[in-house]
Amino acid sequence: MNAKLLASALALAAAPAVVLAQSQPAVIFDMGGKFDKSFNEAAYNGAERWKKETNKPYLEFEISNATQREQAMRRMAERSANPIIGVGFSMGSSMEKTAKEFPKLNFTIIDFVIDLPNVESVVFREHEGSFLVGMMAALASKSGKVGFVGGMDVPLIRKFQCGYEQGAKYANPKVEVLANMTGTTPTAWNDPARGGELAKAQFAKGADVVFAAAGGTGIGVYAAAKDGGKLAIGVDSNQNHLHPGTMLTSMVKRVDVAVYNSFKQHKPGVTSLGLKEGGVDYALDQHNAKLVSADMKAKVDAAKADIIAGKVKVIDYMTANKCE
Repeated sequence: MNAKLLASALALAAAPAVVLAQSQPAVIFDMGGKFDKSFNEAAYNGAERWKKETNKPYLEFEISNATQREQAMRRMAERSANPIIGVGFSMGSSMEKTAKEFPKLNFTIIDFVIDLPNVESVVFREHEGSFLVGMMAALASKSGKVGFVGGMDVPLIRKFQCGYEQGAKYANPKVEVLANMTGTTPTAWNDPARGGELAKAQFAKGADVVFAAAGGTGIGVYAAAKDGGKLAIGVDSNQNHLHPGTMLTSMVKRVDVAVYNSFKQHKPGVTSLGLKEGGVDYALDQHNAKLVSADMKAKVDAAKADIIAGKVKVIDYMTANKCE
């Protein structure tokens, strides 16, 4: 075989490997990182499940400041990653810009909607799951006061709060809900110390159950609840195992399933996941079973069925940016 033919044969032999490398999927985690025990970690678990089942690698990047979002998105696109998943609404503008520039690649955004033919937008009906854990908070409370600690003050987190308040008042019309947001910048997702301070302040005002929808900040909220002998509710991932006996439940948001499904088969358009689709729910396992009475479970499951059937309407804060 002459040198030219040999070179051609080597190029052909190498081609499949190059294509395979170029078509690796990618996930870009937002502030707080892939081990935040909450939102980002749920996405990581979905990617890892896909990796384990397919025995294929994926590309990843963890954002540590806002300027990195567009850089990371572009870098993945230039490497022909496909699809590219952006974890969180903060990736929205960067992804929209990049997706327009790379129309042959597929992109997926979590918690945001981008109207482009190569983008899959996955949104969740968090208000439905938050309604259920709000019921559980009110039913478990002995003081008639429950708390909510949000992360960054944005409409999405108000959506959690609004659903939680509706559920609490559905279970006990006289319940009082104390609420605080951690901050107005992305650092609010990863400030456990501040989360602990806010929770303690709510406990001092009489709250004995607190729901944190705050990413990594929630870790401080749960620790404060444990130290104060109160109950806490986790978010996004099932966090019941963090402090058994303290964690009443978790409002599970199946970001892991969204990532796994997108890696497996990208579907452009908008996908909305709520109670009906198993996209959100309350968590019940061996870590919180003793805290959830049969009566509480029966009432919450009945409300869940009624929401799915359309008999109970839960207000979505983001429809009109108000909880009414």
